[in-house]
Amino acid sequence: MLYQPLALPALAVVAAGAFLGTPVLHADNDNNTLIPNNKRLNDGVVANVFTIQHQAGCTNDVRISPQLQRAAQWHANDLRDNRSLDGDIGSDGSTAQDRANAAGYRGQVAETVAIHPAIAISGVDLINRWYYDPASFAVMSDCANSQIGVWSENRMDRTVVVAVYGQPQDPVDTAGQNIPLDPSPDYDASDELEFGNSWWAWILRGVYPPSSLLPK
Repeated sequence: MLYQPLALPALAVVAAGAFLGTPVLHADNDNNTLIPNNKRLNDGVVANVFTIQHQAGCTNDVRISPQLQRAAQWHANDLRDNRSLDGDIGSDGSTAQDRANAAGYRGQVAETVAIHPAIAISGVDLINRWYYDPASFAVMSDCANSQIGVWSENRMDRTVVVAVYGQPQDPVDTAGQNIPLDPSPDYDASDELEFGNSWWAWILRGVYPPSSLLPK
């Protein structure tokens, strides 16, 4: 299936950054970007799901669940290490619901998976894949999916991104949570390089700020 560029001015597409020539990356949940990791790619998925849900008319704000993040991590590792897998079913036969239950999540879940045959995938390619896939878009834009966990893993010839979406049984305390996520929670010198890499096309065109940073 061919994916056309996503042309939604309100969609905050977060690029993955410059991965080629860097070590294999892991989503270690560390905000220190001087050490390569996938945290910003994962956080970008959350921010984009937030935007897609609000475009669909949702009034809730999707929040990160540690339990769903753990379930996503388990499946991302499984997909990375087992080349015969290509979807929601794990090597042990588990489903997304099975893994969420095992992680301690109480509620119904759904999942979107992306597998890319390279060391990295850009945030733009990732969100376009899911946006233009009807099943994945239905999951992302479902207002009932008020919680999410995202994890990604890389090898030289394989990148895996797993997002698990949840509908919690119990009320969730959202006080003090910042959604969408702060794009630069721990500013350091690598942020300058990442910013330039992400937005060079807009800068060369003389468009500043880039479209996703324009006031709404």
